[in-house]
Amino acid sequence: MPDKNADAPIERHPLEPFLPPNARLLMLGSFPPPRKRWCMNFYYPNRTNMMWEIFGEVFFGDSQRLVDAANKTFRLDDIRQLLLGRGIAIYDTATAIRRLNGTAADKDLEIVEKTNIRQLLNEIPLCNDIVCTGQKSFSVLTEDYGAAVPPMGQYNTVQLAGRDLRLWRMPSSSRAFPMKLEYKASYYRTMMQTIGLL
Repeated sequence: MPDKNADAPIERHPLEPFLPPNARLLMLGSFPPPRKRWCMNFYYPNRTNMMWEIFGEVFFGDSQRLVDAANKTFRLDDIRQLLLGRGIAIYDTATAIRRLNGTAADKDLEIVEKTNIRQLLNEIPLCNDIVCTGQKSFSVLTEDYGAAVPPMGQYNTVQLAGRDLRLWRMPSSSRAFPMKLEYKASYYRTMMQTIGLL
């Protein structure tokens, strides 16, 4: 029986890794949503995704601080300035995927090519913490590096690129993950405080 997924086109990652030289934290998602869902040309571009509201709550005490509600987008310049100032890098665990059902859901992604995490870490030598922002991204690191999955909001250590790294598990910023914004933000706040970014 032919594989119906073989006809799904391969998508390559549309963004370059965001790697501030002072980065102490690397955030890894799975893969960006389809372009039609983007409201800006950066990570977590879906207007319904809660990541930048979480960051607004954590760093400014205002979930709408990084939101441009009038234009139905996010304040990209402010986001980039925040990430550069705090030393937060961002990329994804896949560099090429197929969308099995044409959606942005992690469960519908088939990873065709994984990201070389070691290479990313070589470019950010001060980084000793990685956060996976969803189950799909964590599963890649678990498979490839034998990292045990910690409870939500906690970390396990893993040796990678010659470093002992803390590998954090955070709740997904997708609205499909059933948790209120303030609770998601509390997990991120604790992590940022532990790392020393807050």
